Amino acid sequence: MGALRLSHFEDAVLVHDQLSMTKKLLSIEKGQSKIGLVKKVNVTERGIVKMVDLPSEKHRSRLRKHLPQPQALQLIPEAMARKYTAIPLAVHEGILQVAIANPADIFALEALASQSQMRVQPEAASAEEIQEAIDFNYQSYEEIEKQVSNISLPSETTDEQVRLDTVTDAPVAQALSLIIDEAVKARASDIHLQPEEDKLRVRHRIDGALHDMLSLPLATAFPLISRIKILANMNIADHHRPQDGQFSIKTKGHRSIDIRVGTMPTVYGEMAALRLLDKSRAIMNLSELGFLPESLAKYEEMLKIPFGMLLISGPTGAGKTTTLYSSLNCLDLTGRNIITIEDPVEYRFCNINQAQVNPRAGLTFASGLRSILRLDPDVILVGEIRDAETAEIAIQSALTGHLVLSSIHANDAVGVVLRLLDLDIEPFLVSSALIGVVAQRMIRQICPDCARPVDVPFIEQRAYSKETGEERNQFLYGSGCKSCAHTGYQGRTGIFETLYISDEIRTMLLNGTTATQLRTQAVKEGMIPLIRDGMLKVKANITTPSEVLRSAYSVDE
Repeated sequence: MGALRLSHFEDAVLVHDQLSMTKKLLSIEKGQSKIGLVKKVNVTERGIVKMVDLPSEKHRSRLRKHLPQPQALQLIPEAMARKYTAIPLAVHEGILQVAIANPADIFALEALASQSQMRVQPEAASAEEIQEAIDFNYQSYEEIEKQVSNISLPSETTDEQVRLDTVTDAPVAQALSLIIDEAVKARASDIHLQPEEDKLRVRHRIDGALHDMLSLPLATAFPLISRIKILANMNIADHHRPQDGQFSIKTKGHRSIDIRVGTMPTVYGEMAALRLLDKSRAIMNLSELGFLPESLAKYEEMLKIPFGMLLISGPTGAGKTTTLYSSLNCLDLTGRNIITIEDPVEYRFCNINQAQVNPRAGLTFASGLRSILRLDPDVILVGEIRDAETAEIAIQSALTGHLVLSSIHANDAVGVVLRLLDLDIEPFLVSSALIGVVAQRMIRQICPDCARPVDVPFIEQRAYSKETGEERNQFLYGSGCKSCAHTGYQGRTGIFETLYISDEIRTMLLNGTTATQLRTQAVKEGMIPLIRDGMLKVKANITTPSEVLRSAYSVDE
């Protein structure tokens, strides 16, 4: 037994009093081996901790699919779970089963045993997976309601009273912090606070879809919105005009979140929308966005062209900014002068000069772009082309030796070309400056924990068959489980349509053409349409036919 390592013992439990002795021995026997230490505390087969060096697939799948028991969660508070990167799984015959990132951390195991007053059986799991499990399982809705119940405002309330009642430790401030924490845990991109006739409706946008999370008393709307306005440096005395602002906050999990705020008066009071930007989340590589290999290769080749214009299109929330940032991230950041003008700056980069639009100071996309041209740039990122003036300056910049990346609203890749023409940009300028266009959408991925084959309606079978040439009547769908909030979907990926402006397409633009002719030529040259890209992801069991049709279907299909 002395020849084995402690991390390889199996099927054992560490008793609380043995842990206490172990801690004492650790303080005086630092030079001795772990096995010698185990011998000193006389750990038997029943008293040894079950430990492994790395989390096995068995343990990973158990943590993911077998959700922690409520009675186990009540034994370990959230703060302690985060401190030791551990989460209680179940109680069995007086033993608390715990998933922990470091099963060899004897001090953590002692603390868990002391807190729960039970023997602890640890199981190894990755820190990332445990963190996700903590976010998912420890919810604070009862605490939010408790804080809300402590909010008391008289019928006549002045703005100064509101300021005093929304200090950091006041119930309204605590309630707002908890609402934001719960949204971050749920992977929400937005929080909506919407007053209705008899309640304040709190909703989260998760994976592109809104979900009702809470209903609070209508009287809490005014103090909560006022608290948000104070944080975002907005005018709390103005309740009759739309406002916008921004602030940062740290969550319980020590994640730094930037929050963009918009408010607007409604018939029942002011509503607010909060966009959550997680600064700790790393920028994704292009290969992680969901590009098909051939589309990715084509886009990366376009990025290698030293000057010209590349445009990303799609509706709001389609992931255009993520694609633009990922594109910048794969460029040479040290040998080129890269400058951006954005509204707002969502993520900050090293070795990139980023500026934010400020209309009050006269800094718009158009004026900012003019100023950037005097700063010797190699690459320019314009957050969005919204008007003819910005489009014209961006085109001229691309023609004068700069690589310009930007986003624009259009239904598809061909629609971007026509949109530029609608903005009164001359066809010869478009054909000369434009390198290519990427149209994109975000689609939800099937939840892996509840996926099962189901029969689908004929329209879905037909759409799939048309794009892939394969006849099928069954596809994977999520039946709904706690992991996916009973939606059947978990996480999102992109579908893309990559259009390269070839010599043939340039000639067509100069001679005058229609959208149908451009699309036909682009497909002939290898462009994969959005709906086909989506159906290929259905074939790979990534998403469902209905999700592709919801996101990418058009009347032209």
